[in-house]
Amino acid sequence: MTKVVNVRFRDAGKAYRFTTGGLSLGIGDSVIVETEQGIDLAHVCEEPYDLEGDVKDILPIKRIATEADLKAYDEKCAKEKDAMVKCRELIAKRELEMNLVDCAFTLDGKKVVFYFTADGRVDFRELVKDLAYAFHTRIELRQIGSRDQAKLVGGIGICGRELCCCCFLNHFAPVNLKLARQQGLSLNPGKLNGACGRLMCCLQFEKEAYEDAHNRLPEQGKRIRTPEGVGVVCDVNYIEENVSVKFTNENETEIQKFAWAELEPLNSDMKSGCRNCPGKAGRNSNHDEAGDAENGDNATDGE
Repeated sequence: MTKVVNVRFRDAGKAYRFTTGGLSLGIGDSVIVETEQGIDLAHVCEEPYDLEGDVKDILPIKRIATEADLKAYDEKCAKEKDAMVKCRELIAKRELEMNLVDCAFTLDGKKVVFYFTADGRVDFRELVKDLAYAFHTRIELRQIGSRDQAKLVGGIGICGRELCCCCFLNHFAPVNLKLARQQGLSLNPGKLNGACGRLMCCLQFEKEAYEDAHNRLPEQGKRIRTPEGVGVVCDVNYIEENVSVKFTNENETEIQKFAWAELEPLNSDMKSGCRNCPGKAGRNSNHDEAGDAENGDNATDGE
């Protein structure tokens, strides 16, 4: 087995795996690594662990960062701020329809990457020439999406906490309106969309729990057996796993709440897929998936 460690180049950025090379490392240590972009400084984000199998493609950490490396890193951060100002000036001069989000120098200063967003394709060939003349180094302009922009810029979500993508998310999982429907949320863009304007990533966090609850609990409108007799499900609480059942007779209508754990044995003999079945087998899942594909990844007023 080989000792490996995960490092990040940015806060809450993607974690990359390197072999420790025999170094004793801990969370928060600054290390020097070699990447496709060049030599750079990264921070250990997890404790080293043993990895089985072939590790030939995993590069080793070159060394622990020295005081000179940390000083160079601080100078690099200062250069990035100046480069942002200069690049915005050149963008305005060229009248390009693009929004500069961030830039990153390699530690050795041999390359700088500028991140931007734009509504469509942008012809930035002349801008690259201007930047190369201004900084005398290799230039790369990289167009990113709205979620990547929120991750780089940061912010506070509607929950009052720092955005998940800035705290701990290593990658973005696909999110669609089907998740909001499963959780019984109102399809209101102001409540479902995050700071990036896309559906909030946290809708994905409890996906498995809601899928499990949907598989076990009945749908609204289904007839089920209860200790009080047969009734119709009028509401389902997937978190507390209880159901509200409506009983109707000639004189009045009554609604009672039951824990599904108490009702499940009474309904376990119902045939899978029948109209009275409390399970999910009778649902038209193909129709739901087709609807989600049409709705896309954003919540809109029309939805």
